[in-house]
Amino acid sequence: MKQIIFFDTETTGNEPKKDFLCQLAYKNGTETFCELYKPSIPIPPEASAITHITNKMVTTKNHFQEDPSYKTIKELFEDPNGVVVAHNAKFDLAIIEKENIKPANFICTLRVARYLDKENVIPQYKLQYLRYYLEIEIEASAHDALGDVLVLEKLYERLIAKIMKEENCDEANAIEKMIEISSRPSLMNMFNFGKYNGKTVEEVANIDRGYLEWMLAQKEQNPDNEEDWIYTLKHYLGKLK
Repeated sequence: MKQIIFFDTETTGNEPKKDFLCQLAYKNGTETFCELYKPSIPIPPEASAITHITNKMVTTKNHFQEDPSYKTIKELFEDPNGVVVAHNAKFDLAIIEKENIKPANFICTLRVARYLDKENVIPQYKLQYLRYYLEIEIEASAHDALGDVLVLEKLYERLIAKIMKEENCDEANAIEKMIEISSRPSLMNMFNFGKYNGKTVEEVANIDRGYLEWMLAQKEQNPDNEEDWIYTLKHYLGKLK
């Protein structure tokens, strides 16, 4: 059975093309790791307000690829017998890919959670929201890479148990199913923002197709981390090839 590595990053912002890593944490079995790194650009106040990581904190730190931990992390993440697990994995994967790390296998707990919520009962899928919605009891700080990793591990345990039950399979096959779900864009079910907050995308497609057309154009102008929404909008607009 594949080795599971839970990981999370903190960055200078939320745009993978222009932002950089400033903290990485992972948990591999009983081993935990968390380290700060000096990013290639200054950390803006907007990022520090979320992560509480400041430029002063990383002044004496190494750039990620220059740090002694880099080789170990690269080998661990790229091991074909391993699976890295992250929440909204496409973002974290894009960040570490800039550092020349390309994991062989990955699971996105956000996509798996959305896949399992077939009745659309969960209002949103952010990690900390799911933590409290699912009543995951754990001592961990939000928006700290290691704290998020500890929550991520508990969320993963809930999700794989549900996959095993619903798919009637063992753990090894459940992991493969989660990898398969994570590898493709997921269909967004409901708007949790804007003038159609609370309505399903299908409902809006029937009453205001122009809104979906406008939204698709907006997402395609800045497609970073928007793969699921672009796929969803094209699906309901009949534009998938």
